[in-house]
Amino acid sequence: MPTASPFPLQLGLDTFGDVSTAPDGDLSTHAQTIREVVAQGVLADQVGLDFIGIGEHHRADFAVSAPDTVATAIAAQTERIHVGTAVTVLSSEDPIRVFQRFATLDAISGGRAEAILGRGSFIESFPLFGYDLGDYEVLFEEKLELFMRARAQQPVTWSGSTRAPLSDAEVFPHVEDGLLKAWIAVGGSPQSVIRTAQHGLPLMLAIIGGSPQSFAQFTDLYRRALDELGNPLQRIGVHMPGHVAETDEQAVAEAWPYIGPYFSRIFAERGGRPITESQFRQMVAPAGAYAIGSPETVARKIARTLQALGADRFDLKYANGHMPHAMLARSIELYGSQVAPLVRDMLA
Repeated sequence: MPTASPFPLQLGLDTFGDVSTAPDGDLSTHAQTIREVVAQGVLADQVGLDFIGIGEHHRADFAVSAPDTVATAIAAQTERIHVGTAVTVLSSEDPIRVFQRFATLDAISGGRAEAILGRGSFIESFPLFGYDLGDYEVLFEEKLELFMRARAQQPVTWSGSTRAPLSDAEVFPHVEDGLLKAWIAVGGSPQSVIRTAQHGLPLMLAIIGGSPQSFAQFTDLYRRALDELGNPLQRIGVHMPGHVAETDEQAVAEAWPYIGPYFSRIFAERGGRPITESQFRQMVAPAGAYAIGSPETVARKIARTLQALGADRFDLKYANGHMPHAMLARSIELYGSQVAPLVRDMLA
């Protein structure tokens, strides 16, 4: 049986800033999509959600390449919601600058910043910023170590193979209250899970396929590793694609025309086959990895997933493909006003 989490439940959102479909049927500009993402973050705060994470990508179908900047715009217009990334591609970033930008966001938001660090699901940032994919593993290992030293808010002494060394370097600004909130996002690699435990950071699991319950092997491994390392228990979060509408039929009818081409395009880039509608419906089914349906259906899937994994944070990836802003806004409204209360009741 999974271990019940001692942490309070958090329900949030993630978006990669997928370029939206404009009211006239054409694709929106990157600039318009970014403005819509900010509006969606403000709406999420208004309906009482706990977090919104903005993805980082460097390709035409996603508008956001500077997620902490977008998160800062959301923070400046909200009061309660935590803001951050989903994810910051740390391998192709400078860890010192990542810490500085998030410490700045934390100051602007009054302590609501969360850096979710990972290697990302695409590789465009590596050649764009001059990194060799052959260094994929060492880049993340070294940069995570350097980020953690900056996060400790002590003079940084560090050396490695991926950048110039530092000796007693002061890194500013300091976070006002405690340490900067940070997570590591993993896709299901045992090595990545153990690395997260070694650094004593919360774990964010990206579930985009298969049965959510099968990921319990990773949450169990994470808790065992924390215990064996003598590190305190940390939060466990889940990231899952989804869409909420008034009924199950409406949610499927709205999502499939966008999700189908979206995943088919990505699978084709990676040498796979297009997703079929039958496969899509399997993912929407109770044992699947998409939280798509009416508020009741989505709430049941979220509650089952959190219980199976012993997790306490769920982030719904609400934008999947070129969905129009109005459709996304309605999904956010239903998630905050109806799904969230149902999940809290189910898990009470």
